[in-house]
Amino acid sequence: MKFTVNGTDHDIDVEDDMPLLWVLRDGLGITGVKYGCGIAQCGACTVHIDGIAVRSCQLAAADVDGEITTIEGLGTPDALHAVQEAWIEHQVAQCGYCQSGQIMQAASFLDLNADPTDDQIDAAMSGNLCRCGTYPRIRAAIRTAATKLQEA
Repeated sequence: MKFTVNGTDHDIDVEDDMPLLWVLRDGLGITGVKYGCGIAQCGACTVHIDGIAVRSCQLAAADVDGEITTIEGLGTPDALHAVQEAWIEHQVAQCGYCQSGQIMQAASFLDLNADPTDDQIDAAMSGNLCRCGTYPRIRAAIRTAATKLQEA
């Protein structure tokens, strides 16, 4: 099966029903995407397919249609994505487990809504759980990222 992940083409032999999460983590060694609940309820496994946030734990390999972006492909150490910069600025990370999924969800959301309200941010992020409870920092970081993206 062929996948394009973070701009690189991969040809990998996997079962059609293998979740994309395991294709990425076990098949390709891309470990930024996390296993959380395994039932698409926590968002730890969020990646982008053609820029749209999806839960990779519930998406079968055979159903992937488009370019995959993981947290490793969102920005670079020298050129972070605005959401990644805002995450650092607001010190969002606590344990960090949900971070990659949260950031991927936020980046996709801001592509669709450049000037969100707090209620829209809360609604968009409601499917991404943070057991450390950093929701106020997450919302603040998303507002900051939205401003940065509008100024760019």
